[in-house]
Amino acid sequence: MPGGAVKESMTVHQVAVGAIPRLEPGPWRDELLKQLRADMRVVTLYGRRDVDRVAVTAVLQASDRSLHVSRTEVSAERGYHEMTTEHAALHCFERELHEQTGARIAGHPWLKPIRYEGQEQSAMSSHPFYKIEGKEVHEVAVGPIHAGVIEPGSFRFMCLGEQVHHLEIHLGYQHRGVERRLLERDPRSLTPLIETIAGDTSVAHAWAHCSALESLAGCRLDIEIELARAVALELERVAMHLSTLAGMAADVGFLQGATTYGRLRTTAINTMMRLCGSRFGKGALRPGGVRMRLPPEALPDIRANLDLLQADLPIINDCFLMARTVQHRLRSTGTLTTAQARELGLVGLAARASGIELDARHLVEHGAYSVVPIQPVVLPDGDCWARARIRIAEIEASLSWVSAVIALYANWERPRPSIGELAPDQLAISLVEGFRGEVVHCVETGAHGEVVHYKVQDPSLRNWMGLALAVRGNEISDFPICNKSFDLSYCGNDL
Repeated sequence: MPGGAVKESMTVHQVAVGAIPRLEPGPWRDELLKQLRADMRVVTLYGRRDVDRVAVTAVLQASDRSLHVSRTEVSAERGYHEMTTEHAALHCFERELHEQTGARIAGHPWLKPIRYEGQEQSAMSSHPFYKIEGKEVHEVAVGPIHAGVIEPGSFRFMCLGEQVHHLEIHLGYQHRGVERRLLERDPRSLTPLIETIAGDTSVAHAWAHCSALESLAGCRLDIEIELARAVALELERVAMHLSTLAGMAADVGFLQGATTYGRLRTTAINTMMRLCGSRFGKGALRPGGVRMRLPPEALPDIRANLDLLQADLPIINDCFLMARTVQHRLRSTGTLTTAQARELGLVGLAARASGIELDARHLVEHGAYSVVPIQPVVLPDGDCWARARIRIAEIEASLSWVSAVIALYANWERPRPSIGELAPDQLAISLVEGFRGEVVHCVETGAHGEVVHYKVQDPSLRNWMGLALAVRGNEISDFPICNKSFDLSYCGNDL
């Protein structure tokens, strides 16, 4: 299945809509499954409805990192026969496709809505739950309101005694209609809205959005701008990994780690604020450039913060990793094998902790990460211990990378060019490696350069099922630490 003429840059791939291969639903399905069996992986699959017809677009990635785009058009009433039973990684895409477009996915084993958009269903009976029968089987329902200032989500545990046989996760309580709203405004003024898709991933989503628009407008950026964006992205990664480690330490009662990782997170986000005025990186990126400044008078403070992080982290990391209580709770808990992670199509840190080397920072061989390389960290164990260790290693790598870039490129101030009209009849696919995994934005233009479809995909959409599988066979008391080790986004899933 050829991918058409795909133009690559640092984070974006662009193809003319007319060059996208189009097949009838049956041959398209057969060819897609053939490519997936040949070790391609699905990046995204989504639909766009026009009256009673639905255009379904699939994006696959080959082992050489190239992207392959294909499309079919189906009747919403007739749809096509499901592919989930043959390739489980498609389950969330087909469920979302059915939910958003109404296209029939014949034979799908579980078409429960991804996020419950509320237009059709109004009763809980519309949302069936899995059931397990037996004398000693019981269910434990948790949420959607939790005992803390956290996002809402419903977790239903099916247990035999204290052991979890299955966890069913029901989300959607934070659905805001993001994709619909992105079509209501000038695409060049959307960045403030994009930054709120998942507030802890503001930089990654903003970069994916900016790259797509810049590609469609034919705007080329200096390498210094790419590096400045990557600095913001790595600081976001450092801050959020520290936040997760603080939460994991608190969950296992290692209070020294909880307080110290929390303190160091504050140092990381204060560094971000010194660069762009926001601790969460909001406003740092805009189409055509950045709004980050690194004046000479700020350099001593920023370097002092980086030095503090690099000095204190090895100390607390050693304490955390050597503590018997931490090892006892994390080792062999919430294990997800390499085969399971690959079957579910996990991305990002969750995939790398299960032995799969998958990192969008290495998607193409030019851009910020070719100037100063950063190597992915991969571990084979797939348990909470591996996910914690990967976070520690990625923090160290990101801090070293940021320090090296600031030493080489201290001048980021460039005139920010205005983004002109977008090219007509084009599809831009933008991938950015956020701290959870790959953030995907697909922007398609019509005959006059107007945006006719905007698809947003947070890595959490793909990884929630990984958490459900990782909890199986564990005690229900281990769920909080399993949940925190994945640290997925509710609003990123719900859109």
